[in-house]
Amino acid sequence: MSAANQHVFSNGIRDTRATLASWSERPGRVLGAWVALSLAISLSLLAAVWVVSGLLTPDLTPIHLPGLTEPSEPDDLLPILWRNSLVLALHGTACIAGFIAGASMPIAAAQRTGISRWIHVKAGEFAILFVCAVTLFSLSTQALYLGFQGSTIAYQLQITRFELILSVLPHALLELTALFLPLAAWLIASRRGEWNQLLAATFITVALAIPALVIAATIEVYVWPHILEALSPGLRPLTF
Repeated sequence: MSAANQHVFSNGIRDTRATLASWSERPGRVLGAWVALSLAISLSLLAAVWVVSGLLTPDLTPIHLPGLTEPSEPDDLLPILWRNSLVLALHGTACIAGFIAGASMPIAAAQRTGISRWIHVKAGEFAILFVCAVTLFSLSTQALYLGFQGSTIAYQLQITRFELILSVLPHALLELTALFLPLAAWLIASRRGEWNQLLAATFITVALAIPALVIAATIEVYVWPHILEALSPGLRPLTF
């Protein structure tokens, strides 16, 4: 490792340790800000899903929902956890990119001259653009995917889109809030110019999100079907 890279690495580790020590003195304040912003993003996404579901044509292919069309099994958790792990990894990567762009690249650029310095400056700018693109991509694709799923489920179960949104709140709010924690941390840090705290934020938000996603998936597989069953008129209860 070159002296410049060693300097960047040591600064990153020092900033991360200092951040974790500072946050340990006021964990509620830090976590509360992340959760509040992540919850606001989640509610905005659910509102977008409600709108999109009214614009898309539902799929007439019979739906497959464990617990509703067939008994729930532990294996039914795996597709949900796999899908959410990819989204969480994407958001975590965006958070790390923010750390690289705002904290590491300026230090690295200061250690270099000429074309090398220019490359490091542009790389930092690119990383910030990457985070913005990831945020827009994540929100738009989730709104479209969930909106299409919502349109189909509401149509086939003969319930309103609003009833469907209410039915998913027990697991969706927990799931989405967990998924958006890294992005919430990025948004707060970027607004304050505290880029050097984002590596620590990535570790904490991902560690908190993982158990929350497991709980949300369990609710989705074992509780949500019973809510849909109670809401859907004429739906024959599944015999276990």
